[in-house]
Amino acid sequence: MSMRGILDFIANETDGKNYKSHKYCFESVEIPRIEYDDKKHLRIKRKGETDKSLKTTKSIWELAKKVSLSDEPLFKYFLDGSRRTYRVDDIAYGKRLYPIIAGQIGVAVCFRENRRSFKSEKIQMPLVIAVPERANSEASIGNQELFFTNLIQKVNTQEILQRQNIQFTKILPYDDAPIKGNEKYEDKGIAKIQDEMVALEQRVVLSLVKEKKLNQNAFLIKDGSLEYMRSGDSKELSSIKSNYDHVIGLSKAFNPEALSHDLPDISRVIADLEPFHRTPAFMYTTERIPDVKFAVWYLRIRQKKHTISPFDGVLKIEKILVWDQQEEEGLDSDEIDLISANIINERNPVSYGKDQRWAKHLYPIFLTENYIKSQYLSDIHFINLF
Repeated sequence: MSMRGILDFIANETDGKNYKSHKYCFESVEIPRIEYDDKKHLRIKRKGETDKSLKTTKSIWELAKKVSLSDEPLFKYFLDGSRRTYRVDDIAYGKRLYPIIAGQIGVAVCFRENRRSFKSEKIQMPLVIAVPERANSEASIGNQELFFTNLIQKVNTQEILQRQNIQFTKILPYDDAPIKGNEKYEDKGIAKIQDEMVALEQRVVLSLVKEKKLNQNAFLIKDGSLEYMRSGDSKELSSIKSNYDHVIGLSKAFNPEALSHDLPDISRVIADLEPFHRTPAFMYTTERIPDVKFAVWYLRIRQKKHTISPFDGVLKIEKILVWDQQEEEGLDSDEIDLISANIINERNPVSYGKDQRWAKHLYPIFLTENYIKSQYLSDIHFINLF
């Protein structure tokens, strides 16, 4: 029985030499650090809601209690995406070694018709491999995609994958130009896998829109920022924006200084939020996608006495401004209040002891996240494919 692994095959097919390097999962060995969902240096355009008189924070508690009496919650769909990345080998091309990064991606949507139901709506779990661009020795704009498509098809014929009925979806070429400063090729490979996860999230949202699942009575919460949208030509951008009319982004790990360029005291305003209060909404743009305007506000969903830091229990909420009137006047303040009230009602039951982020968790997102994690191949199983 042949013992040749996937990396032996890839090295042979791409005229490289692999080194049987130590294999490990990045998420299990790196030093923990804060990673924000949102970016720095956002520019506020103007007030992001129709009620221009709102200058201070606002209590949503009474509305939340009223909304809780209904058995028809506003949020019916919950989307989460995650990925696990692994350094599985080094392959030499020419005089330089390049890391080979493999990844498991998970994107899931769970659906809840009423408060007594919760089930999987969609789940996709592609497996990918990131390699340097020069793995295609005859690289050109015309044949790059075709080359790697053919290569992954050949990889999937390998005995170890056939025997276990496992298939890889894509080979993702990363930029292998000489690195500068603190850059790492590993980070370039991981970024390609992250981009693939983001693109898959967008395709899943589009599929829900095409199936007419999202409407004013059935919103979707996406775990994380919506700033990930890619800019494109006006026609493409208009299409992407309209898909997000009934989607909100919810960030647990937000940068409290993100709006500080225009609001120097914003971090203190967020830290001082009373329970079940929201800030006014702000309209902002980001340099990466200047054609898209966002409404953003912050909401405290936990009593301060139960939390351990000033920003614990606070969520950042984003909504893309889809229509011309919204871009001009801001998001309707009543809609912001209704969204906030429904989010407050999603906070229980909580995940005490299960997750250090419990104070920021909405329970349906917590369940969706755990559903994805339960579908991953174990790290040992995945690494041993190589």
